[in-house]
Amino acid sequence: MKDLASANLDHMTPEEFEAYLPELFEAGGGSISKDPRFANFFKAYPNCAALVADLETIAEQARSLFEPIHDPSDSVWSNIASKLQHGGGTDSDES
Repeated sequence: MKDLASANLDHMTPEEFEAYLPELFEAGGGSISKDPRFANFFKAYPNCAALVADLETIAEQARSLFEPIHDPSDSVWSNIASKLQHGGGTDSDES
């Protein structure tokens, strides 16, 4: 990984930009496309802008895999509590 502090953002080539991508994503929290430092670069190199957009979409989708869609309903918790109170769902009755 290259050190972003030493990067010349005004005269960066697409190859240099790609070398900085891991650090950029880490430092930017996965969002680079809205960083004003790269506005001119993305205008000059639309393929790099498209690559960043794709990577941001992938990162967003990956994060969503770890987020619960919704909490279980109250009826699920009531059903679990009822089964526990009445000993339902245990294997001891099947012996």
